[in-house]
This record gives sequence, structure tokens and C-alpha cells, in this order.
Amino acid sequence: SLTLIMALALTVTSLTSCSDKTEQQKVIHKAVAMESGDECHLCGMLITRFGGPKGEVFRKETGSQVFKFCSTRDMFSYYLDPENKRNVAQMLVHDMSKMPWGSESIDDKHFTDAKKAWYVHGSEKTGAMGKTLASFSLEKDAQAFAKEFGGNVITFDAINLSILM
Repeated sequence: SLTLIMALALTVTSLTSCSDKTEQQKVIHKAVAMESGDECHLCGMLITRFGGPKGEVFRKETGSQVFKFCSTRDMFSYYLDPENKRNVAQMLVHDMSKMPWGSESIDDKHFTDAKKAWYVHGSEKTGAMGKTLASFSLEKDAQAFAKEFGGNVITFDAINLSILM
């Protein structure tokens, strides 16, 4: 019976590893709810008072502790500091194709892996700190957003400090 359980476990593992692009939404850490009193780790502003995509960072040395950000711009400003960059275990961003831009409806079910996400830089939409990077789990959604609101579609690896300015 132990052999049967092991065989089933292997079958389930191999089936799930072959699934489609929704694999992008699998995360090591589960997104932590954005509560009304949560402050941005970088700027201290109350996160839920502002619309636009938010971010969460899990550091290697702090286990399950999460650092929450009022905007993708603040999250990347934090991440791009070399001291922080090497200590980040995982980053999550909101998939804005599934969540309205307004702050009244922040939904923690719609986070995606920041390193696999697509971003729109330079759109007319703003976040808590002004210009922000609209984040999407699928490139086609980022392209549609850029067509409607302006901006350029970029990948995680293209984001640097000059883009945030």
C-alpha cells in the first residue's frame, strides 16, 4: 500500500508539473492579505488607501515574514538595492487583469510571481507614489493594457532604477 501511495504521489506531481501557464501563479509563499492598517515597508503610507498594483516580498532570512508595498514602484525600489536583492526569496505582485485599479477592491487571490510577470511602464495610470508599473501574469493582458492606457510592455529583468524615475 505504501508503494501505491508513492506511485499516486508521483503521478499527481508529474501531472501538475505539465500543466499550462497557470503554473506561473503557483507560489512558494502564499500571498498575505492586505489589511487596512498595513503600512508600506518602504514609504510608510497606508497600503489600502491607494489604487493600483501592490507588491509583497519574502526575504530568505526572515522565513514567512512578509514585507508589503503600496505600489510595484516602491517594491522595486526596495528590491533593486543590492543588499536587499540578494536576500529576497520571493516577490509577488497583483495581476491587474483580474483586479480593478481602485483601492476599494484589493483582492489577495490575484497575486502572481513577480519574476514571471509582465509589466507596463509609462502608462497614464498611477499608483500610491505616482508613476507605477502595472503588473500582469500574461503578456497579452499587459499588451492590451498598454494599448488602452499607453506605456511599454517589459519583463522583470528589464526593470532598473532609471525606469522607476
